[in-house]
Amino acid sequence: MKKTIVLYKRLSDDLLGRLREQAEVIFVDTAQADGLARLRDALPHAHGLLGASLRLDSSLLDLAPQLEAVASVSVGVDNYDIADLTRRGIVLTNTPDVLTETTADTGFALILATARRVVELASWVRAGHWQGNLGPAHFGTDVHGKTLGIVGMGRIGEALVKRAAAGFGMRVVYHSRQPKPAVEALYGAACRSLDGLLEESDFVCLTVPLSAATEGLIGARELGLMKPEAILINISRGRVVDETALIEALREERIRGAGLDVFVKEPLAVDSPLLQLDNVVATPHIGSATHETRQAMARCAVDNLLCALADQRPQNLVNPQVWAMR
Repeated sequence: MKKTIVLYKRLSDDLLGRLREQAEVIFVDTAQADGLARLRDALPHAHGLLGASLRLDSSLLDLAPQLEAVASVSVGVDNYDIADLTRRGIVLTNTPDVLTETTADTGFALILATARRVVELASWVRAGHWQGNLGPAHFGTDVHGKTLGIVGMGRIGEALVKRAAAGFGMRVVYHSRQPKPAVEALYGAACRSLDGLLEESDFVCLTVPLSAATEGLIGARELGLMKPEAILINISRGRVVDETALIEALREERIRGAGLDVFVKEPLAVDSPLLQLDNVVATPHIGSATHETRQAMARCAVDNLLCALADQRPQNLVNPQVWAMR
């Protein structure tokens, strides 16, 4: 008898076909008005779940007594209570690696767009304001040769180092839980305390996962350590930054600008003060949003889930303690 997978993310026909070959599939579109109610109705039948961008809390998990595995189409797992899943014996998998290069591209796009005021000046041209040669009031700042500070030296951080040092001749400093000798040897990166990195960097890029230790990591005190000409880039999670403190620092021009792909609440409200500031580039969480990468992430999630349901250890296991208990 086939197991049942509840799918709450659309997949390509070929991936959906792979799931249907090995399981019964129930698709629930959680974006619809009745989506959450339909998901609740489907959960009692679920042996596996596959999706993203939905907080799976205990009230939902209580409805799924047969659940064996959850495959998240994401690298971040802050939508899941890992301890609760582990206690219930439910496998959680994610999709690292496949989105590393694409997310690093996004980070560097934000560095360039913010430094060179690309979005602001493109809008200025469209509005018909370009009437002659530009003066200093419209100048940006160089990226090449500057100092990039990376907070969180994981896969994405390392991909950023490669772009910065090899492509733009940037000096790189980083802050991480553990030193990265290989990165230091390859690219001349230097490990710093968080305060030291903030004081030294022309660009500060956040790539840490959201956790109890990183929530609110960058607040008023930390922003106050940054150079007045420095730019903050956030491609991690919105709650890593105190958004109110950031808005104040940007309004008062205590830092030059910010490139933000993530926010405390998403979608970002249309009346957010961030959208009123010319020195902010705001994008709608596009870190991994390319056709190629999203398909690769979905394929990875399908592989993870089918392995778990076949009692084979998935490659991307978030809570290995569960597997050890089997």
